[in-house]
Amino acid sequence: MVAGEASGDLLAGLLIQGLHSRWPQAHGVGIGGPHMRAQGFEAWWPHDKLAVRGYVEVLRHYRGIVAIRDQLCQRLLTQLPDVFIGVDAPDFNLDLESKLKAAGIPTVHFVCPSIWAWRPERIDKIWRSVDHMLCIFPFEPALLAQAGVKATYVGHPLAQTIPIHPDRLSACHALGLDAHRPVVAILPGSRHSEIEHLTPRFVQAAQIMQRHQPLLQFVLPAIPSLQARIQTLVDGHGGVSGLQLTLGQSHAALAACDVTLIASGTATLEAALFKRPMVIGYHMNWLSWQIMKRQQLQPWVGLPNILCEDFVVPEFLQDRCTPEALAQACLAWLSAPDRVDALQSRFHQLHQVLQRDTAQLSIHAIEKVLSR
Repeated sequence: MVAGEASGDLLAGLLIQGLHSRWPQAHGVGIGGPHMRAQGFEAWWPHDKLAVRGYVEVLRHYRGIVAIRDQLCQRLLTQLPDVFIGVDAPDFNLDLESKLKAAGIPTVHFVCPSIWAWRPERIDKIWRSVDHMLCIFPFEPALLAQAGVKATYVGHPLAQTIPIHPDRLSACHALGLDAHRPVVAILPGSRHSEIEHLTPRFVQAAQIMQRHQPLLQFVLPAIPSLQARIQTLVDGHGGVSGLQLTLGQSHAALAACDVTLIASGTATLEAALFKRPMVIGYHMNWLSWQIMKRQQLQPWVGLPNILCEDFVVPEFLQDRCTPEALAQACLAWLSAPDRVDALQSRFHQLHQVLQRDTAQLSIHAIEKVLSR
């Protein structure tokens, strides 16, 4: 298995639990993070070696990433696993899967690349690389079938993990927050490049919000490998009075918050499943942005908006991702309870659509691949 970042590690950890329920002696090896290791996975490389987003950022790390992929490929071709499961990270995994499939190793990919949002040309590479695609969104199998790719809708594992009705009071207590005062969760991403680009903007937005509403509380969950850097960036931009920088606990932060200021990515879907209003911000290297926006097929970037096919939450991308704009959008949610209620109703419906027995559906699909 290969999972290339924090969100993929979480998904893979949930999948490994299901695999062990069907094959108790199954042993996983490859690239992964703490959630996978907690299930007995043997990580030959840590997942954060691949956690790079943006074309320019990838180019800076290209040689190191390719070296890891080549070493991993040779090792797998020597050991010949029963099945390879690539979890997200399509730019890394699809090339690897292509070589493994050509060598006769069954390949499964978990999380269909967003060919419906950008880079539709990847469908040809998927056809060459993947024996079976495990899809987390219901419209994807029909799209893949048009290109001859076998696929199964398995639901989104997070829709099982996150409760339909989150307990805000317990989450506030767990984080030491005052449940009677509004809480803003700040999630600037899980990649180094995201942290560098977004943390300063998000911190400055929090400062603006606090000037308007001094009673606001702020919580910023950080993955362990980035906590020190985030603290440095927070301090370097003047800090935020009463800001809690926590080690992990992103789900507790989302459950506790009244609104979240959040980087575009899987975390936005987590926020939607927690039924929380959000403001999506994203900023990247200028050249990466120019390339990406030319490949975008839909008017939305945030997953909640894509799945709802509407701008149900605001997005502030690149030049529009300013501290003032982010702050005003967050404050607008805090002053509009009727608007929040309507959003939560839509997110409740979305949760029900995505809630399936992902592990069992995935196992059934993998069994079919292994029985060929």
